[in-house]
This record gives sequence, structure tokens and C-alpha cells, in this order.
Amino acid sequence: MLVAGPDVLCRRCRRTPAGPVAVARAAGEYAGALRQLLRALKYDGRESLAPLLAALMRERAPEVLEGASVALPVPLHWRRRSQRGFNQAEALAAGLGVPVCRALVRRRSTRAQFGLPAARRHRNVRGAFRPAWRAARRTRSLLKGAVVVLVDDVATTGATLRACAEVLKGMGAREVRAITAARAHARQS
Repeated sequence: MLVAGPDVLCRRCRRTPAGPVAVARAAGEYAGALRQLLRALKYDGRESLAPLLAALMRERAPEVLEGASVALPVPLHWRRRSQRGFNQAEALAAGLGVPVCRALVRRRSTRAQFGLPAARRHRNVRGAFRPAWRAARRTRSLLKGAVVVLVDDVATTGATLRACAEVLKGMGAREVRAITAARAHARQS
């Protein structure tokens, strides 16, 4: 369940069980100044904004980070990372005060989630993530029994977080939580 405050859950989020994500929190709504900051980070390459946003995430969702073993940024496909020059989720994770682990890769390029209705978002990322093969053995031992915090910039339906969490649970994570800088409302399918 993704929460940015007590009354911001969309209808789908209220009726959908959390699944592999135990708890998810967002620092705020994807609107106003927060939206502008995230767009500047992600699309204008303003990585210097990441520490400010990470501080907001720590302040607004400390319970997600409490007792966490590692923070795991949602991976970008290598082509998108190359185009952007960095992964905004990694930049945010670096400022959360939890060791960062890159245990997943995006195995295929997916269509951008922006603008997709809820049901299409879930189909779009199904099977898109896998364990990072280079560190698979070492990473599996690190994740076994761990409390993992997934980190991303914006969550709408939680489809990406859920897809990543399923892989992490399969790798032995005891609990998967999620934290994002913002939460946007999805179009219903």
C-alpha cells in the first residue's frame, strides 16, 4: 500500500493488497514544488537536488528506513541510464543513510510508465527485473533474511515497486519496503 499521508490513497490502492511490499511511503504528492524538483532532477540532470529530496524522504517516512539492512534503487535499463547519464533512484538512495545495494537489473527496456492506465503499468513491468548476475551469489547472501527498502522517485500504482519486490523476495529478502519522493495518482484503466 502506498501512502503519502492519511488521505491520499487512490481507489485501486485501497482495494489492492500490498503483495510483496510490506509498506510503502512517499514524501509527498507529485504536485507543485515537489513535482518541479523531481522533474529538474530526472530530466534536467540536476543531481544536486537529490540530497535535498532524500532528506525530505527521511523526514517524512522514517519508519520505512528504521531497521533497514539495505536501500535498493529501482534500476533503469542500461539504454535509459546512458541517455540520462545517471539513475535518479540511485541518487536518492545515496542520501538515505542506509547502505546502497544494486542487486537488480532491468532486463528489458520498458515503455515509460507515465500516461499508462493502472492495468497497463502492471503489464508493462511484469518480468522486467532480474537479479544482477555479476553479484548474484554475493548479493543473495546479503539479501537473505534482510529488510530491503526499494527507492524510486515517483510511484503511481506501485507496479514497478511490486515487480522489483517479487524478485527480491525470491532472492531471500525477509521484508521489502518502499520509499519514494512523490506519489502521483493513476488513471483508472
